[in-house]
Amino acid sequence: MKRIVLTGGPCAGKTTALVKIIEHFSSLGYKVFIIPEVPTLFSQAGMDYLTKNAAFFYEGEKATLEIQLALEDKFTLMAETIDKPTIIVCDRGTMDISAYMKPEMWKEITAGVGTTSEKLRARYDAVLHLVSAADGAEQFYTTANNAERTEGLELAREMDKKVIQAWSEHPHLRVINNHENFDTKINRVLQDISNVLEIPQQVVEERKYIVRLTGVIPDAIESDITQTYLTSEPCSEVRLRRRTLNGVSINVRTTKKTLPNNEQVVTERQIDNNLYESLMRQADPYRQSIHKIRKTFIWRGQFFELDTYLAPCSHLQILETKGIADHEDVNFPPFIEVVEDITGKTEYYNYNLALKK
Repeated sequence: MKRIVLTGGPCAGKTTALVKIIEHFSSLGYKVFIIPEVPTLFSQAGMDYLTKNAAFFYEGEKATLEIQLALEDKFTLMAETIDKPTIIVCDRGTMDISAYMKPEMWKEITAGVGTTSEKLRARYDAVLHLVSAADGAEQFYTTANNAERTEGLELAREMDKKVIQAWSEHPHLRVINNHENFDTKINRVLQDISNVLEIPQQVVEERKYIVRLTGVIPDAIESDITQTYLTSEPCSEVRLRRRTLNGVSINVRTTKKTLPNNEQVVTERQIDNNLYESLMRQADPYRQSIHKIRKTFIWRGQFFELDTYLAPCSHLQILETKGIADHEDVNFPPFIEVVEDITGKTEYYNYNLALKK
């Protein structure tokens, strides 16, 4: 059983994606549960999330979180009775709620419910964020298909980034771009869920470039990453990654196994500090740990990761696109100077950069 959050900015395509998820994975033999978007249910029932009544707003948001948790827990109990693989997809999750209030109120609400942001994120195996059409696909942005949606373009872009920030510490957050063809966006959703379910996928190269940062990245999320490779079997790669964001560290063990037909099975597991330290004793003696600073950001509807390497190589900056189709152009920001396209160049894979000279 896997629990997955499908979230995103306004007019991102979640409704269509949910229909496709049910159709696709039901046909593969999965039982799919969809937990509805609780704030929409509350709005339809009379909750006013734009109220100036602070007490009303607080009680409404606290109740939103409590009902979200209750729905997820009840559907989990139901799923445990089913003798077939099960997916629970949440139309938005608990951390989405935090994006619509000040951090002080969110901390008070979670304490009142007896939980924390860290515990809430840990409830889900993956979080898929669909970028709002307001960022990079403005011609498709509309409020007509949701009576509860009132955002203008600028507010929609702002809320999009706040939701990403709320989930940014989740180890399996995937941000799914807008595309020239909407079907490409939906297919990316299906591919990412297949990855979570460990269904073999064709190896797809993300585009990579050596770049120079020439200006400030607006609204970037910055994290510190240490990546260590462990000894592994042929045709497989095992790595430990410690990612520190806002003072909180998350450890993930990733195994990649390439099958003879070039399909790849990727398994990711979040691990605690004790297991992390224990596994570090299995570090590949022929490779050094990689240390880098990562800045993630959205530009014109496309999601990017900029890695600035500190060790073992320094002064190297690699920009990686995430989920841009082969035929699409990359919307390079003005604060990025492209030095070289290194897509597919194996010498720039982290696994090879870590090799001791």
